[in-house]
Amino acid sequence: MEPLRYLQGYAPEVLESVRRLIARDGLADYLASRYPQRHAIQSDKALYAFVNELRQRHLRNAPAIDKVLYDNRLDLTHRALGLHSAVSRVQGGKLKAKKEIRVAALFRHAAPEFLEMIVVHELAHLKEAEHNKAFYQLCRHMLEDYHQREFDLRLYLTWLERQA
Repeated sequence: MEPLRYLQGYAPEVLESVRRLIARDGLADYLASRYPQRHAIQSDKALYAFVNELRQRHLRNAPAIDKVLYDNRLDLTHRALGLHSAVSRVQGGKLKAKKEIRVAALFRHAAPEFLEMIVVHELAHLKEAEHNKAFYQLCRHMLEDYHQREFDLRLYLTWLERQA
């Protein structure tokens, strides 16, 4: 029985269901039926605008984001699909922190729902550093079906891994 590394922690019956889907080569069809579109956000500038629009809509009091970009160095092997960071620098005797969000380049060609889920996840880290109950409540506040999209994203990553 092949391990499903992106689905660890799910109930055994869910894993068995996924294994059956894989065995009958139905994973690609399932994903295509649920997520038939690809988004048009191809440039870092467009991604920045998308992230800021979501931040304005859901987290008005969160700090401004200074930089948003697709990062080719984030990939499945590093298990990082997105990254948020605060880069601190001293400027003229003052400490300035610049907030950055990096999204794995593989999402340049993914469904818009997956890109939105990754961005929501990284935006939630502006308020909650840890993956705790409050963090996931914030994610659900911004994206009602966050958990379903996260599960489907894990299926997508499983499919990508099997294609490689």
